[in-house]
Amino acid sequence: MGENEGRNKGILYVVPTPIGNLEDMTFRAINVLKKCDFILAEDTRKSGFLLKHYEIETKMFSHHKFNEHKSSQQIVERILTGADVALISDAGTPAISDPGFLLVRSCIENGIGVECLPGATAFVPALVMSGMPSDRFCFEGFLPHKKGRQSRLRELENEQRTMVFYESPYRVMKTLTQFAETFGENRYVSVSREISKLYEETIRGSVAELIAHFTNNEPRGEFVIVVNGKEKNKKDDNF
Repeated sequence: MGENEGRNKGILYVVPTPIGNLEDMTFRAINVLKKCDFILAEDTRKSGFLLKHYEIETKMFSHHKFNEHKSSQQIVERILTGADVALISDAGTPAISDPGFLLVRSCIENGIGVECLPGATAFVPALVMSGMPSDRFCFEGFLPHKKGRQSRLRELENEQRTMVFYESPYRVMKTLTQFAETFGENRYVSVSREISKLYEETIRGSVAELIAHFTNNEPRGEFVIVVNGKEKNKKDDNF
């Protein structure tokens, strides 16, 4: 691993980082971050705490949604000359509702090897803890904030698979209210917040019950909302 090992091309490593508990970091991820030539981080200040914790001294550069279109080609050129590069986001797996897709695609288009390490991502534990069917599901990530939001929800109105959404604490109530309007207030949902952190919590019930809960309890932290799919030939969508 590295520019001086005689290979014509380097490799892009996509490295998941903890979404909460720092002990969720894998030994392999630590090893890759220590040995690669440089690290691309969504926010170097936030990632700096993680690297310091694990005594990783590899140089970091910023790679985020505001510069990824411009920086991807420069990064590809460095990898083509033999540099091994690791891509991390603030938390979880890069490219899953985080920057990374454009760089991965650029590397593939240029014949560069891409290795994505297994590791932390928020929607998997939330889906499992929901108790809803997980053999088939659709991951929606963040809904559009404004334009296209209602049309996307209408497209999902008859979705029979379990649906998974990410949401910020500032829009949880808006999202649940729109779910009630689109899916019905009896649709079963599971809301997980602060996964792998000190105040981790999962609340389950109908959309109406979850709206009542968060009316009385201010939403805080990062949220994953899991929604039961529409049941076949049933008017009642209760779980």
